[in-house]
Parts: sequence; structure tokens; C-alpha cells
Amino acid sequence: MYLALKEIRHEKLRYGLIIAMVTLIAYLIFILTSLAFGLAGENTQAINSWDAKSVVLNKDSNINLSQSTITNVQAKNDKLTSKESLIGSTPVVAKYKGKEKISGQFVGIKNSQFIYKELKVSSGHKAHGNHQIVVDEKFKDDGYQLGDKLTLNSFDDKYEIVGFTKNAKLNISPVIYGSLPTWKYLRGMNNVPVAGSAIVSRNAKYNAHNSHLKTYSMNEFINKLPGYSAQNATFGFMIGFLMIISLVIIAVFLYILTMQALPTYAVLRAQGIPARALVTTITSQSLILMTSGIILGGLLAAATGSLIPVGVPMAFNIPVLTWISIGLMIMGVIGAAIPAQKIATVDPVSVIGG
Repeated sequence: MYLALKEIRHEKLRYGLIIAMVTLIAYLIFILTSLAFGLAGENTQAINSWDAKSVVLNKDSNINLSQSTITNVQAKNDKLTSKESLIGSTPVVAKYKGKEKISGQFVGIKNSQFIYKELKVSSGHKAHGNHQIVVDEKFKDDGYQLGDKLTLNSFDDKYEIVGFTKNAKLNISPVIYGSLPTWKYLRGMNNVPVAGSAIVSRNAKYNAHNSHLKTYSMNEFINKLPGYSAQNATFGFMIGFLMIISLVIIAVFLYILTMQALPTYAVLRAQGIPARALVTTITSQSLILMTSGIILGGLLAAATGSLIPVGVPMAFNIPVLTWISIGLMIMGVIGAAIPAQKIATVDPVSVIGG
């Protein structure tokens, strides 16, 4: 460790450049990871707030909530307990005079079931009747207020905002909670014997009692959300490639510096300093460089998170970021293995001459 610090102090510029590169890579990885979790959260915020373990959909819906319908007969056959809620979902465009249109997800619920009962309202109150709605705070951020009467899609009917709720997004769209009869009206199914789109249950082993319905685990349902798996896979590959790039960068820089300092290491070997001590020096240098870069990258990411606009979804998952930091440290150690091997096998006579 002493030799490692001594050399870093002596070659401030060279090692400073390595730290700067590691800082930028760590910063980019932290930002991408936070964006990935932020976007994933905006896909599932509403679902997570329900704390459900399974969902029942029409088996021909391709595990798609908006394409699923459950008839009155099917819903009646499925005995719903206090752990089940019937919901109806459909995409809508909300409009109010003088304000920007917002694409949202209308979710119809029953006031006798647990989703309605446990809905947390940050301001206002829960919806009563078919012409009151509770909306995600995205509407408040865009200038909507309590008492505003929205129109949905091309219908002339007006729906009053009576409450706002936090973290209620589904498929990145802000959720609009209303009644199931309103959902039927928006879907154009007033005269159709349809009860809803799905049954969500807090019972992981809940079984549908109709051959036209099928129960899915919540994880399976979430992974089938449009674009969800592809988005997570894309971010995962980007983060993985960045970690490989960090390994290459640290290996190349340390190898170049080692080759330049090889005569010095050869002299130290000739003086009797064991190869293990010199290998430890290279490994220590790598750990110091990676630690410094990761800490600086983390500070930059935290500063960015505090300055970034509210509309940009970012979620700093500390446990995951900690594991990523450990992974970067391991990459640094692996990157130091190549120059360390060169030092361990160096022949002082051939390098110094004689």
C-alpha cells in the first residue's frame, strides 16, 4: 500500500486521468441504473401499491390487461374475498380547457374492495360516484387542480378531480382511478355484460374457477407489460458493457504504466523485494483508483439526482448500486492482473542488462 500511494503521488497527472475515466464510467453506470429503476418503477407503481400476488385475466388476452375482459358470469363464479379486487383498465386522454392533454390509464375499481379501501390520497378525498376521479400527482405537476372537471377521450361527460395520489403509474402512464361503470362507459360496453378487465388477488395461489380465465403470478404479469422486459434488458446490457469497458480501461492504463516503470520494478526485484509485494502494490493501486473513481462518480450522480427535473424518472436503489460498486472494484482487480503477472515474471537481468 505504501509503494502504491507513493507512486500515485509521484505520477499525479497519469493516475489522475485514470481516476477521471473511472469516475465518468461509474457516474454513467449509476445514472443509467437509476434511470432503469425509475422507468421500471413508472411501469409498476400502481401495481406495487396494490400489494397483489396474482392476477386473473381472460386466457386469450395474451397477458395484456387492456385486452382482457371478464364477464359478469365469470366474475360471479369466482368467489371474491377481502383479498380480491375487480378492476377495469383502459387507456384514455384527459383534457381540460387551457391545459395540456395527458395520456393516462383509467382504472375502474369498486369502493367495497381493498384497492379502493387502501388507496392513499395525498390531497383531497377518494372518489364517490361515477363522475369523480382520483389521479396521479403527475396531473398536479402539469398544473391540474382539485375541482378541475376533465373530459376523457372524445366523450363530453366531465369527471371532477377530487383527489391526488402519489406513485400511481401503470405502463409509464399516470393512473386515473374511477368507478367500474365509468370504465364500461369509456370502453363502449354499457350494454355488454362485462364486469371488468381483471381480478387482482393478494393470494398467490388464487385459482380462477372458469375455463375462460387464467391466473398469473404478479411477476409474470409485470414481465409481460408492453416494453417492460425489453427496456430492462437494454439497460442491463448497457451497464454490463460499461463494466467490461471499465475493466479494459484500467487494464490498459495499468499495463502502460507498468511497462514504463518496469526497469524500476526490476531494480526492486534485484534488491530482494519479493514479487508478491510488487504484485500487491499494483493491486492496491487498482483498488485505490477504482475506489476514488467510484466515490467521485457516486457524488456526481447524487448531485445530478438533486438537480434533474421532476419529470425525469430516477430511483437510486442503494443496495443495487452498492453491488455495482463492488462489481467495479472486482473489475479493477481483474484489470490489474495482467500488469501484475508481468511484474511477477520479470527477469531483472534482462531488463537492467549485464
